[in-house]
Amino acid sequence: MRRLFPVTDQTTAADDREWSLDELAEAYAYPERGTAGGEAAAGGNPGHGPAEARSGGGGVWLRANMVSSLDGAAQHDGRSQPISSDADMRIFGTLRGLADAVVVGAETVRLEGYRPARAREAFAERRAAAGQGPAPAIAVVSASLNLDFSLPLFTEPLVPTLLLTGAAASPERIHEAEKAGAEVVVAGDGPGVEPARAVHALAERGLVRLLTEGGPRMLGQFAAARVLDELCLTVSPTMTVGDAQRIAGGPGLPDPARFALDSVLEEAGFLFTRYRRL
Repeated sequence: MRRLFPVTDQTTAADDREWSLDELAEAYAYPERGTAGGEAAAGGNPGHGPAEARSGGGGVWLRANMVSSLDGAAQHDGRSQPISSDADMRIFGTLRGLADAVVVGAETVRLEGYRPARAREAFAERRAAAGQGPAPAIAVVSASLNLDFSLPLFTEPLVPTLLLTGAAASPERIHEAEKAGAEVVVAGDGPGVEPARAVHALAERGLVRLLTEGGPRMLGQFAAARVLDELCLTVSPTMTVGDAQRIAGGPGLPDPARFALDSVLEEAGFLFTRYRRL
């Protein structure tokens, strides 16, 4: 793996090696809470500071991790694995190892067969020093709560799974979820979840280092609500053709949301980029 940006010195062939998990954790560290103005949090780039510096959000930071083929597909045959790589999965695991909670849409849970996040020895010391639990909570966004509550995600989590839903959710489904051990969090006045309220509800529970893994519809909603602070996008050297979804879906924004490039890593033709919202 090589760092292509920011450029600090010339990269030699000897630098093109597999990075350790500690090196990846340093490269993908969350901004320090309480940093004002963004210089310390984003390598000196003005205007890239944590959410609290922009909107009084108490230091909560929401990043997304997605993969896209060269022709813009976020998946192939309904799953992201065919366009991923070993390095991409190491970064996937690193981002989970740094997060307080992983926010994911119900459809992605069903398609990808989500399981509970596990404690990993490689991140144990780092998490303990940050005051985090042994593993991130999984927070599932669902209006209908039409989920299989017998799955390990609900019956065997190291940290109780959260269900983010709207006030109009079925009381029967809420009861089934709670019976399975999930914690139901109302984050919307209607049937669905309001992204800003979801982020706030998680922050109230001390979950401020947030990671979302999609899917595309949910990411589109969070981006449209302007609560997405960072996008970690893997550009896969593949083409799928077809009509696969993009990384974000939904109605177009009146004006495109602007992001600034923070870093680029490369391995085996895959580009691992980080963008922060301006």
